[in-house]
Amino acid sequence: MTKFLSKVYVFFIFLFMYAPIVVLMVFSFNSGKGSTWAVWKGFTFEHYIKMFKNAQMMKALQSTLVVALVSAVVATIIGTLAAIGIHNMRKKPKAAVMNVTYLPVLSPDIVTGISLMILFVFLRIPMGRYSMILAHITFNIPYVIISVLPKLSQMNKNMYEAALDLGAKPAYAYRKIILPEIMPGIITGFLFAITLSIDDFVISFFTSGTGTNLSIYIYSTIRKKYDPSINALSTLMFVVIFLLLVLVNSRSGNKDKKKVKRLKKKRIKPLS
Repeated sequence: MTKFLSKVYVFFIFLFMYAPIVVLMVFSFNSGKGSTWAVWKGFTFEHYIKMFKNAQMMKALQSTLVVALVSAVVATIIGTLAAIGIHNMRKKPKAAVMNVTYLPVLSPDIVTGISLMILFVFLRIPMGRYSMILAHITFNIPYVIISVLPKLSQMNKNMYEAALDLGAKPAYAYRKIILPEIMPGIITGFLFAITLSIDDFVISFFTSGTGTNLSIYIYSTIRKKYDPSINALSTLMFVVIFLLLVLVNSRSGNKDKKKVKRLKKKRIKPLS
C-alpha cells in the first residue's frame, strides 16, 4: 500500500510540473486565432511559420541566446576558478565564503534586479545588452560554484599531489588531472547558467534599459494581445533544452560505465 501511495504521489508531482508544458506544446499546433486560441480548432503549423516571419520575435530570440551564451561561458569560467579557490580554503573561511555565495541564490529576484540597476546607474554603465549580460553573469556565478564544488569534494586529492611529485607543473596538473575530474560539474553549471539566463525576467526587466530579450518581449506582447506563435517558440526552446540535457546525461552515464569497466579490468584476481 505504501509503495502504491508513493507512486501516486510521484505521478501527481510530475503531472503538476509538466501538464502546463504539454498543454502549451499541444496548443502550439492549434489553428484557433484571436479569442479562440485556447479552443482546439484543428492541427496546423501556421504558428511556427508565423514565428519565423516575426522580425521582432526573432530579434528578441537572438538577443536572448547571445546574452545566455556569453553570460554562461563567462560565469562558468569565473565560477569554476572560484570553486577551486573555495575548495582549497580552510574550514572557517570556506564556510563564510559559502554563506556569501548562497545569498544571491536565496535572495528574491526583485531585490537582485533593483540592486544591480542602482549599481549600474551609480557606475554610469549604459543600460542595454551589456548591462543585461553583466547582470546575468552575476546571478549565474553562484550556481556554477554550487555545481562544481561537489565534484571537487569527490575527487581524490592524491592524484594531483602525485602529478606534482612526478614533476608536473601546477597548471599542467590542473589541466590534466583536476579539469577532467570536475568536467561533469562544469557542464552542469554551464547548462544551469544557460537555462536560468533564458528563463529570467525580473532581473532582465530592471537592467535591460532599452534592450530586450524573449521574456520581456513576451511580457510586453501578452499585455496587448496574446500571440499563439509564442507557444511555438516556447515549444522549440523546451525541446532543444530537453535534448541537450538528455545528451549530456547520456554522455556522463557512458563515462561512468567506462570507468566501472576499467576498474573491473584493473582489479587483481586472487591466486587460486
